[in-house]
Amino acid sequence: MRKRMTASLLILLMMGGTLSACSGVKEEEAGTADGGGATVKLRIMWWGSQARHDATLKALDAYASANPGVAFEPEYQSFDGYQDKLSTMSAGKNTPDLFQMDAAWFNDWASSGRLEDLSSIPAADIDTSLLETGTYEGKLYAMPLGNNAWGMIYNKTMMDSLGVAPPTTWDEFFQLARDIKPKLAKDQYLSKDLTADGAMYMSYQLSMGKGYSLSKDGKFHYDEATWKDWMNKWAVLRQDKLAAPPDVTVSDKGQDAQMDLLVQKKILLKGAHAAEFGGFDALMPGDLALTALPRGAQASGWLKASMYWSVSPNSKHKEEAKKFIDWFVNSEEAAAILGTSRGIPVSRTVVEAIQQNFTAVDKNALGLIETVSKDGSAFDPGPGNKGGWANFTKEYDNIVQSILFGKIGIDEGWEQVVGLSRNLG
Repeated sequence: MRKRMTASLLILLMMGGTLSACSGVKEEEAGTADGGGATVKLRIMWWGSQARHDATLKALDAYASANPGVAFEPEYQSFDGYQDKLSTMSAGKNTPDLFQMDAAWFNDWASSGRLEDLSSIPAADIDTSLLETGTYEGKLYAMPLGNNAWGMIYNKTMMDSLGVAPPTTWDEFFQLARDIKPKLAKDQYLSKDLTADGAMYMSYQLSMGKGYSLSKDGKFHYDEATWKDWMNKWAVLRQDKLAAPPDVTVSDKGQDAQMDLLVQKKILLKGAHAAEFGGFDALMPGDLALTALPRGAQASGWLKASMYWSVSPNSKHKEEAKKFIDWFVNSEEAAAILGTSRGIPVSRTVVEAIQQNFTAVDKNALGLIETVSKDGSAFDPGPGNKGGWANFTKEYDNIVQSILFGKIGIDEGWEQVVGLSRNLG
């Protein structure tokens, strides 16, 4: 026979129930929502800032209030450690019903059968290029949550004072690096040395009509002529002391008040996503602006999602999870609560409805997104870590760093990169 509960224990249990209700967590009732009004509990997990946590919890409460048959069990944290935790859950077959997904991991998860098909969720108001970033083999496995674009952030205050505008083509970019240096202090440059910057090189190759250097098909796509052209251009700037020196370049730490070269006014521009603008603006209020990356034969930038919702194929409540995602991305009610906590909303209709409440930071981000969406590419999440790509990425970084610091030549570097590619697949 069970021992009787003490009065103090009963009080503690009652208090625990009260705290759960206040935090948006509801106790699971017997049965399911399909069995006479009982509650379906959806486990949901995401990363982010406290502002995102607060906004998401409010949205969960609003959805649960409008849908009495659904309750949530939320779990959230900072980005650090999130991927490891999610992977551990997956290995133990304990993945939440819904979880936030990142483009960098998407290919690995989709190709290994760890994501549910979300193609049935209405998405007519979402840019097809954005949807493509969450698509694998023709099916949508990750629903974009925030609109984002890859472009360039620059010190508008300084450039205006110098009477120059951000470059619109790569030819203008490399010429401006030369022309502007006499107007700057000894330790100031247009840009850091981008020899070893993989994202900026990929932008350059894309702009030359050669496609992505890294793509989810898992094949080697670095173009030799384009790669050597990029390396040689930076070698000339480095030789003529027209780009930040290698030791300064590698010290750059994004959005760090003491280490970010743009924030320290040692460079005037750098690659950035629209969603990053708020963080930079907080460090340099009113001085910065966003613009598209320089063009080659075509645009350099891409449209991507800030993050996604995905659903576990092992969830017992897949349809309820999909209904929630539909509400989250397509309803004005959700957008009014969430604001831009995950970036500019993905639904055009929703953006039109809440745009009047956008801050100057939001408007800057939206401006870049609208520019890139005209002729930019859909972001390719890359090959992930399968087929030797994890080692390739690590060793590739070592090779281009060696070129940056003059330890090896460009031709030798290319031969080493090609050698690495033979171990792929």
